[in-house]
Amino acid sequence: MLQLKHPFDACLRASNLEISSLFHYNTRVIKIYALVGESGTGKSYQAKLVAQKYHIDLVIDDGLLIKDNHILAGRSAKQENSFLAAVKVALFDDKAHRDDVAKKLLIEKSRKILIIGTSEKMVNKIAMRLQLPPVKKIIRIEDVSSQADIENAIRIRRIEGKHIIPAPGVEVRRNYPHIFYETVNTFEQKKISDTIGAIPKIHEKSLVKPSYSKPNKIPISDEALGEMVVNCVDEYNSNIRIKKITVKEGKEGYHLIITIDVPYEIQLSSNMYAMKQYTIDNIERFTGILIEEVNIIIDKIINSVE
Repeated sequence: MLQLKHPFDACLRASNLEISSLFHYNTRVIKIYALVGESGTGKSYQAKLVAQKYHIDLVIDDGLLIKDNHILAGRSAKQENSFLAAVKVALFDDKAHRDDVAKKLLIEKSRKILIIGTSEKMVNKIAMRLQLPPVKKIIRIEDVSSQADIENAIRIRRIEGKHIIPAPGVEVRRNYPHIFYETVNTFEQKKISDTIGAIPKIHEKSLVKPSYSKPNKIPISDEALGEMVVNCVDEYNSNIRIKKITVKEGKEGYHLIITIDVPYEIQLSSNMYAMKQYTIDNIERFTGILIEEVNIIIDKIINSVE
């Protein structure tokens, strides 16, 4: 996978802002953690689970200070209309913004804080601007997410333009209703012995669609999209016969209904799911077209030599 150098680094080099000395933190008491990974790899999605694992009270992510289920201070970079403006907010480029968050940090007096960022340089810059001690422990997204989860997060960001804010829907809807999309839940991770007879805690997050990342729907003819599907299915298994392809337009992408004949020796459950994912992944990767849904209808089971 091609990795591009992130523009955060350029903004860090360009910034030379005066650091306020209004607040002081005891470096022997406060420990700063950082969750680091490339943009769009799912850091905000994993933030609450990482905070839970290390017993961290406060999370700093994309310009916001979050505690449990509440946004305490700051403003979200995801409300900005341009990517450059979002970068500046995430880096606390504005003095009033960083002072607002720094004052709240002083009141909270937390012993552990988690900062989310795309690089070690970025998270240390944020810590410095908020008058926090240097980062002591770096956690990389690869340490807490599987490669499959990371690739799926990249797909959602690249193709669908969706981002996560690690705060409940009620908080995000109240503060940023114009970008709120839907609520996403994950369950607290515990040892099996700790979960017997207990109700698992749910970590609620918000899926948002910032204006700067909303993809434009790419127009394509039904015939051209149908040809792509035929090629993908043939590459996956040339013995599968396509009987009919129906293309329907959704709000942001396309819905496909594929009617097929399948050789009797094919294991249906695993192969139909794999073929569907293969088709979606290849069309989206090479065209930028969003496939919202694929339904496969099996018309009949055939002998592969027919």
